[in-house]
Amino acid sequence: MLDDYRYLITPPRLMMAGAGLAVAIAVAAYLVVGANGTPRPETVIPLAKPSPVSPTPAAEAPPILVHAAGAVDNPGVYLFRGEARVLDLVEAAGGLAAEADFNRVNLAAVLTDEQWVYFPRRGEADLPVPPGAGGSAAGKATARAGPLNVNTAGAEELQSLPGVGPAIAAAIVEHRRRIGGFSSVDGLLAVSGIGPSKLELIRDLVAV
Repeated sequence: MLDDYRYLITPPRLMMAGAGLAVAIAVAAYLVVGANGTPRPETVIPLAKPSPVSPTPAAEAPPILVHAAGAVDNPGVYLFRGEARVLDLVEAAGGLAAEADFNRVNLAAVLTDEQWVYFPRRGEADLPVPPGAGGSAAGKATARAGPLNVNTAGAEELQSLPGVGPAIAAAIVEHRRRIGGFSSVDGLLAVSGIGPSKLELIRDLVAV
């Protein structure tokens, strides 16, 4: 019995047990500090990404009222919510009438509140005076639907151009009566009182 007990604690078995314990300690140390002795970083659990912030909606544009007059199928006052253009007004009014002068209408123009837009007819020279043009608030918002045709516009309408007074307007009407109309905008240079600088001032506002 004593011999068996001595056999259990003989040096070879004790050495094997010690070697096993050393290996276990070494593995634990590697897991903690790494192979080069540098402590391993702790495992970090990533935080959930914050939900994207929804952009603040833009302020809604105020509604506008616009009066369509002249050569449209359904003249009248129309309400628009947000930005609108003359094209939108034409569609709201049922489209241009058959006799409308399409070349004198700027469909891309932006509409404003209280605006009065007149759509001219072919051959119409003297366009009606906008309601309130004498200085009321409604007159301030009035605008033409496109460039002014110098071959058909009346003297009063020509005076709406910058730098064109009664004398120059009358000279334009008289000049086109004598020559039968302008073939180009540059032809206005032949009118007394219109020089290169004044022509450049009104060039984008007129057409032939």
